[in-house]
Amino acid sequence: MIKKHGSAIWNGTIKGGSGMVSTESGALDKQPYGFKQRFEGEPGTNPEELAGAAHAACFSMALSLQLEQAGMEAEEISTKATVSMDKVEDGFEIMSIHLDLTAKIPDVEEAKFKEAAENAKAGCPMSKLFKGAEITLDAKLA
Repeated sequence: MIKKHGSAIWNGTIKGGSGMVSTESGALDKQPYGFKQRFEGEPGTNPEELAGAAHAACFSMALSLQLEQAGMEAEEISTKATVSMDKVEDGFEIMSIHLDLTAKIPDVEEAKFKEAAENAKAGCPMSKLFKGAEITLDAKLA
């Protein structure tokens, strides 16, 4: 079993308070976050942005594996994950995540590329974590 951890500290009220988020690796070390970053577009990080980055990274690695298993190797895989959170009856919920993928792969058949991308979308651990959300994918070759 592989275990990784992230941590957060929050002080104060939801609107007036602030927090810090950190990762085990130190990639994030007491990165500030708060209500304005999350709900009002103020610069800084927020949980949805971090989830999107994690999903994009996981999907990109999963695609690399799928391509390798199909006899292909990408020069570059670039993925952007857009996490959409909506207000629902009992608060907020992540309803959908859209993956925008552009890959540079020499001598590739587009059908094999699309198949590998769909397999990566279905099989990546972050996609499985978000299985309650609709996950969509636009995959194109550069």
